[in-house]
Amino acid sequence: MTESQRPSGEYPMYPSYGNGDAAYPPPPSYRPAQPIATGPGTTVWPGGNGADGHGGDGGPAFPPPAPQEPAAPRQRARRPVALLAAVAIAAAIVGGGTATVIGQLTGNSSNSASSVIPGTTVSQSSKGTVAGVAKAVSPMIVEINATSTAGESTGSGVIITSDGEVVTNNHVISGASSIKVTLSTGRTYTADVVGTDPDKDLALIKLQGASGLKTATLGDSSAVAVGDQVVAIGSPEGLTGTVTSGIVSALDRDVTVAKEDGSGQGQRGQSGGEQWPFEFGGRQFNGDTGESTTTYKAIQTDASLNPGNSGGALINMNGEIIGINSAMYSASSSSGSSSSSAGSVGLGFAIPVNTLKADLDTLRAGNGS
Repeated sequence: MTESQRPSGEYPMYPSYGNGDAAYPPPPSYRPAQPIATGPGTTVWPGGNGADGHGGDGGPAFPPPAPQEPAAPRQRARRPVALLAAVAIAAAIVGGGTATVIGQLTGNSSNSASSVIPGTTVSQSSKGTVAGVAKAVSPMIVEINATSTAGESTGSGVIITSDGEVVTNNHVISGASSIKVTLSTGRTYTADVVGTDPDKDLALIKLQGASGLKTATLGDSSAVAVGDQVVAIGSPEGLTGTVTSGIVSALDRDVTVAKEDGSGQGQRGQSGGEQWPFEFGGRQFNGDTGESTTTYKAIQTDASLNPGNSGGALINMNGEIIGINSAMYSASSSSGSSSSSAGSVGLGFAIPVNTLKADLDTLRAGNGS
């Protein structure tokens, strides 16, 4: 073998391909790759990083990295996340608003709870319907039959405690020697007078031996507005549990009624076609009110009231008692005569329930009885 002599520091000189058997290195078995021109002044050799097919430092060539797609812009990657976040925020806001609305519709606020005496009200599914109010409240409305020396009278009442306290009008039980109360189930109790307040035409009676009764919810009459829908439940002409509906047609009507039973015309009149007399605007309706009278601010309604509705309930669409029905106008008896054909013409009056709530302690103490 012939050695090539070279000065120190020089690079080896390799013979060209094709110089015979002694050529070194031997020729490759494939055609050398051709350079790839990519632009002016730049040449890329396959399998190498430099122009000589080797790495830039003269080392062995490495294959170029596999081509990769450019990374998507960060904004595009974030867009679905941002959209989901926006949807989540919107859902939270809507959910909170819905909870607030439901809380307001169901009365689950501290203000409404403080102004309502606990009792049974309309279920959420039936709220706002006459049928729902009637179903919820009818069991708390009773029929009252009072017997006195002047005869018998029929009225209505509202159960406010589970042991049988019932609110009614004073004129329904005034002067009675015996009182019978019939529940919506048909069960009958004997009742005693606990207290009366003739100045407000209110009375409280107690059923003997009663327990576990469903009780009505006393609402807030200061929140009542003209045009509000209302339901009246009572026992007109002895028809227990009769339901009528209408609206509040006026507020703060000055209604004057008789304070005592006496033997005046129509003063026991809740049966036989007679009506309890009252006075409004200087005129007397349904007979003579007599000499001893009292005046109160009443809720006016066009819900049909007839003889026997006195002492029954005027109810809002949440099933809360907002008034105690006390008087009704009958055109056929406005001159003082009575007729069995007399009936409601859409002018009824109720004592505001806030008047009753303010008077309960007095009635329970037996004052005025």
